[in-house]
Amino acid sequence: MYRYDQFDHLIVRERIAQYRDQVRRRLGDELTEAEFVPLRLQNGLYMQRHAYMLRVAVPYGLLSSQQMRMFATIARDYDRGYGHFTTRQNIQFNWIELEQTPDILTHLASVEMHAIQTSGNCIRNVTSDEFAGVASDEIIDPRPFAEIMRQWSTFHPEFIALPRKFKVAINGAVEDRAAIAVHDIGLTVVKNAQGEIGFKFMAGGGMGRTPILGSVIRDFLPWQHLLTYTEAVMRVYNQYGRRDNKYKARIKILLKALGVEEFTRQVEAEWLDLKDSAETLTEEELARVAAYFAPPAYKALAAIDPLVAHPEKAFANWLSRNVHPHKRPGYAAVILSLKKTGVPPGDATAAQMDFVADMADQFSFGELRVTHEQNLVLADVEQARLYELWTLVKAKGLATPNIGLLTDMICCPGGDFCSLANAKSLPIAAAIAERFDNLDFQHDIGEIELNISGCINACGHHHVGSIGVLGVDKDGSEFYQVSIGGAQGNAAAIGKIIGPSFSSQQMPEVIGRLLQVYVRERFEGERFAETAQRLGIAPFKEFVYATPIDKGGLVGEDHYA
Repeated sequence: MYRYDQFDHLIVRERIAQYRDQVRRRLGDELTEAEFVPLRLQNGLYMQRHAYMLRVAVPYGLLSSQQMRMFATIARDYDRGYGHFTTRQNIQFNWIELEQTPDILTHLASVEMHAIQTSGNCIRNVTSDEFAGVASDEIIDPRPFAEIMRQWSTFHPEFIALPRKFKVAINGAVEDRAAIAVHDIGLTVVKNAQGEIGFKFMAGGGMGRTPILGSVIRDFLPWQHLLTYTEAVMRVYNQYGRRDNKYKARIKILLKALGVEEFTRQVEAEWLDLKDSAETLTEEELARVAAYFAPPAYKALAAIDPLVAHPEKAFANWLSRNVHPHKRPGYAAVILSLKKTGVPPGDATAAQMDFVADMADQFSFGELRVTHEQNLVLADVEQARLYELWTLVKAKGLATPNIGLLTDMICCPGGDFCSLANAKSLPIAAAIAERFDNLDFQHDIGEIELNISGCINACGHHHVGSIGVLGVDKDGSEFYQVSIGGAQGNAAAIGKIIGPSFSSQQMPEVIGRLLQVYVRERFEGERFAETAQRLGIAPFKEFVYATPIDKGGLVGEDHYA
């Protein structure tokens, strides 16, 4: 994985010193809160309902075991013993004291981490596929390009005060596992007819108040021009993006206003002055960065079936849901579920983080991944050791075999923490998980994405959930709007709202009724989102609203047969 060079160390060290003085001046009332807000946001520090929250960058979701142990230390020494992994592949600490934040950033710097560009109107943390470098369907490892973009964008003088925050995702495989269609810029590695590597370049995607799928503005961009073309896009956005209304300031609004053809024309015109500039990437520069992502010391192994030696049903369930194919024979990638019923989705305790770091050292060359679905990955596990790993992670509550199933929910912290939220999201996730906490039932329902956001900012990606839940304010009370038919990946789609919102007590029953329609109407092998897109919302809406829903409802699993 990438290691800081002298410039990284210098930048982070000087930023911490600058911020330490800013905190001192704020605590001494030399700075007002209004003056301090943009300064702390530049360092990933938010003020939430009850305390400060610190968001730490995990570039393209890649962590070392040492870095994970530092997260555990921060959780234990400066927070309340846990951290929350987010849909940006970052981690958030929700109970931070202001005066301790410079020391926390110093600790992070000691393991080559920071909180820069996790907030503010700048280019945010670049995200990617959690299986980058090991996926069996990968065209090329996207991490070197993600790292090049990180280096290019950090403190870029032209783009530190954009109209609004800006998010980039890069996918290097045939299957999109980075949700590129709902990013300001979404990049997919492709090959042209000559076998040359480039990018399909999408722009203008996003969720929030105006969910829009990105538009392809270039079918093939030679990789050498990744930075120059991105800069052309950024310049058009920076110059013409709205600054009079933050709700209409994202690039998706500009692209929609101009139209795809006119937006692309302006980008191409801007690019003419940039395409042969010093920012054009060279083979030497790509090789320099790619060297940090060289494959580990894999053994020469033959592929095996772990069930032959351990034919246990529970182990088989885990293998089928939590173990992903690997490009190297004899290896597998393992997803550690942070979605055990009774635990907020994405949360991990300090003890679990220390444990996962140990597992990375013992089983996966000391590396970890964070997924945008809020789980963790050990990417390089020998198939012959999968049973051994399973027995260990099961004992720590990290082996729930529910990846891709109903209880593998994406969920933001919501109104329990976030000052922007209209409603709580964690209790809704807990109630739904408890209601449907039967793995046989979940396997029968099949793959489904249930995503929950506490407000319209869509940190829980509810727009692209098979079932999306959005917290809304209704006359001062917390209610929940439901959409269906959303999807991420190659068949990305924005869900459609089924009708009026529901109370928190009604939500488990609402989900139950939606599932009943799905089971009744699905074709063989058809997923929930596909059924919803084929039928439209009408049959789901009719059944959900047909009879009143009391507190909790009474529909049980026997109704799904």
